[in-house]
Amino acid sequence: MPDQLLKVHAPLDLNAPRLLIGLFGWMDGGDVSTGVVQGLVERLDARPIASIDADPFYIYNFPGSMELSALFRPHVNLTDGLVQDYREPTNTFYSDPANDLILFVGKEPHLHWQQFTRLFFQFAQQAQVQEIYFVGSFAGLVPHSREPKLSGSVSSQAARDKMAHYHLHFSDYEGPASISTYMLQIARNKQIDMTNLVAEIPAYIEGRNPRCIEAMMRRVVALLGIDLNLDDLRLLADEFERRVNEVVTERDDLAQHIRKLEEIYDQELFDTEMPDLRNWLQQRGIRLD
Repeated sequence: MPDQLLKVHAPLDLNAPRLLIGLFGWMDGGDVSTGVVQGLVERLDARPIASIDADPFYIYNFPGSMELSALFRPHVNLTDGLVQDYREPTNTFYSDPANDLILFVGKEPHLHWQQFTRLFFQFAQQAQVQEIYFVGSFAGLVPHSREPKLSGSVSSQAARDKMAHYHLHFSDYEGPASISTYMLQIARNKQIDMTNLVAEIPAYIEGRNPRCIEAMMRRVVALLGIDLNLDDLRLLADEFERRVNEVVTERDDLAQHIRKLEEIYDQELFDTEMPDLRNWLQQRGIRLD
């Protein structure tokens, strides 16, 4: 019965592909995780090739207030009393043969992590996946006027050595785990190189963040060697930042808070990523504090 939850719809005609994961849920602040991977599905015209049945993995009837339980319910759209759309969680694998890439867009399961992950890696092994990447994000102390901070965690020393060439900051985190971290552990046991790429994004901006989605997609495309024009995303990001700046200029308290975040961000950038430039400036009497 559990194996029937994994449905393969098309031939796995790829050659040692990479697999990129985007998940709704815990690590999808600003819609960065799903925005990047679903955006790549659309831009690469990737086709669905497999899925994991949602039924055993999600809670729909969560006890509590209507506001709380609404977070767990399927989404419905009614027009003049008629059902136009009814959406339950989906977990779909997409294939992009041109880039030897598989993209997975799903929702972090509420239940049965072990079973969900076993099905995921069962498919990955059938497809002979060699490398796995998860893209995620969380709300932090990054100002909207700067690039999201990127940190990573890996399943193996080989994956760490590879990502070190991209000047990735490796995470020192202790606390509640996401399923992507659990998957790192499974990948290590199966000797598959897996990397979690996590962006720290502005905590004071709620909802979808086009600026951070564009920045993360740009980095992922470069990492995977995909040739894509992202100029339209950049225009959306610039327009989003312009609208945020308009709001900030109307609130002195928020503007002061953001200026402080910018100072901290720039100081940390000099300390951790530009030590040679920092030393050169200081030798010439240019203070950075």
